[in-house]
Amino acid sequence: MVDVVRALTVLLLGQVLLGGAAGLIPEIDRRKYSDSGKHMPERSDINFLNEFELRLLNMFGLKRRPTPSNSAVVPQYMLDLYYMHSENDDPNIRRPRSTMGKHVEQAASRANTIRSFHHEEAFEALSSLKGKTTQQFFFNLTSVPAEELITAAELRIFRDQVHGGAGVSGFHRINIYEVFRPALAPSKEPLTRLLDTRLVQDSHTRWESFDVGSAVARWARESQHNHGLLVEVLHPEESEGSADVERNLRRHVRVSRSLHADEDSWAQARPLLVAYSHDGQGSGVLQSNRDKRQARQRPKQRRKQQRTNCKRHALYVDFSDVGWNEWIVAPPGYHAFYCHGECPFPLSDHLNSTNHAIVQTLVNSVNSNIPRACCVPTELSPISLLYLDEYEKVILKNYQDMVVEGCGCR
Repeated sequence: MVDVVRALTVLLLGQVLLGGAAGLIPEIDRRKYSDSGKHMPERSDINFLNEFELRLLNMFGLKRRPTPSNSAVVPQYMLDLYYMHSENDDPNIRRPRSTMGKHVEQAASRANTIRSFHHEEAFEALSSLKGKTTQQFFFNLTSVPAEELITAAELRIFRDQVHGGAGVSGFHRINIYEVFRPALAPSKEPLTRLLDTRLVQDSHTRWESFDVGSAVARWARESQHNHGLLVEVLHPEESEGSADVERNLRRHVRVSRSLHADEDSWAQARPLLVAYSHDGQGSGVLQSNRDKRQARQRPKQRRKQQRTNCKRHALYVDFSDVGWNEWIVAPPGYHAFYCHGECPFPLSDHLNSTNHAIVQTLVNSVNSNIPRACCVPTELSPISLLYLDEYEKVILKNYQDMVVEGCGCR
């Protein structure tokens, strides 16, 4: 039963993603298939469907179906970005306020893909040298495809409120460095350059965003130059060499699992690298949806037409039917729609026909060997998907031509 539903839905989803087809069946009566064994697919059919599913996954940039573990974490920031900018969610939903850094917002608007990375904890390092204490992080970016251009990147660090006391001015500074060359010996300093810095207030508990776009763009092109980032926290009234420097780093920002016994808290508060990129396909994820929503709200002129004529029909694709809900975080499905109907002679204006379709239909009226024009999608729109890839990296991506907005005879 499950195989039958999965098979039919994969085929249905495939026809939608590959451009639609006349005569596409909009709904599946699952009981019809469960009550009879006549329609059970043979082994050759299952192999074909597996190959077809792989082709669909390749369209999403995946080599295989992701199988996230129970420990996979979806950062709240990625969920917020999805609900803030997705094309296919409820227009009446309350969208969260953007906490994206001002320095990346404009560059990120040119991205159609957003990827998040947690640091590799096995490579993190706390060092103290010449009175300076820093935490080093390494982010593995090898899953970023070579064809994607990094347009922006931000390092997000969660910092806790620090209560005032004797000798505390109420502010501290966070510096972010790129490591050009690791330290050659324990007594040596690594070669670094300052990427971003900020003076922040002790009394606030919040996420801070730092611009690391130049470093991440280079790492994506030349992975051998990726030696990680350094985070340094300084208090204006603390002198170099003070024993409080190390405590200051650890008490101000969440940089280490060992400091947080609550695993759930650490999973959502650990440093996060967010990379914004574009693969050259279609519009950006962070584009404004205002025009599209207004277009949906505009009343459409209704013409009296025959029920059999070419038009758009309802079709909802539920990702749980093919088991894709295991790795697609949001949405649970989407309204794809499909085109179906006749293109009768003579073609009316409301059938949105091309000149070629009109000529073809005219010839068909006198020569039945020439087929009529076909009812096909004439306008398509994108949707945003939030999902985990094969490496459990969380990705928000805009996929083009996923929703039928208009139909016509072509």
